[in-house]
Amino acid sequence: MRKNEKGKLRFRPITEQDIDFLYQVYASTRLAEMTRAGWSEQQKEEFLRLQFNLQHTQYLQNYQEATFAIILCDKVPAGRFYVDRREKEIRIIDLALLPKFRGQGLGSAILKDIITEADGKHLPLNLHVERLNPARRLYERMGFILKEDKGMHFFMEKEPASPG
Repeated sequence: MRKNEKGKLRFRPITEQDIDFLYQVYASTRLAEMTRAGWSEQQKEEFLRLQFNLQHTQYLQNYQEATFAIILCDKVPAGRFYVDRREKEIRIIDLALLPKFRGQGLGSAILKDIITEADGKHLPLNLHVERLNPARRLYERMGFILKEDKGMHFFMEKEPASPG
């Protein structure tokens, strides 16, 4: 648990009852894109539901040992944080907050904690981020560097801090 100026951060495992909330978090990350699409609300909803279901299934199948958590800020669901702790690396699969929780230091606090964990284990910390995702600037400020341009996504990594 970390406390920042907005309150206490906690995590709890996702459950089947969280699917609608997880969808809302996912959809909130696609709002700008959907605004530009020129689709009806029904088309947007159908597209986002399909994309969310595909992503959710893919994450669960490809990261079977990962931690899938709901981020709680003062016991209120604020977002999702998915992490795969591997033998030779720690991978942030997804970190997303609902819009009303963004820009308040919560993402930074979560990243600082996972960076501390990776440094303590002397493991690199990596993630994929969409090219136009504003969070990319946060990752760069936190010490992540571009390792590979994968077209629509960047693969970024933060090497562990040197011991001592």
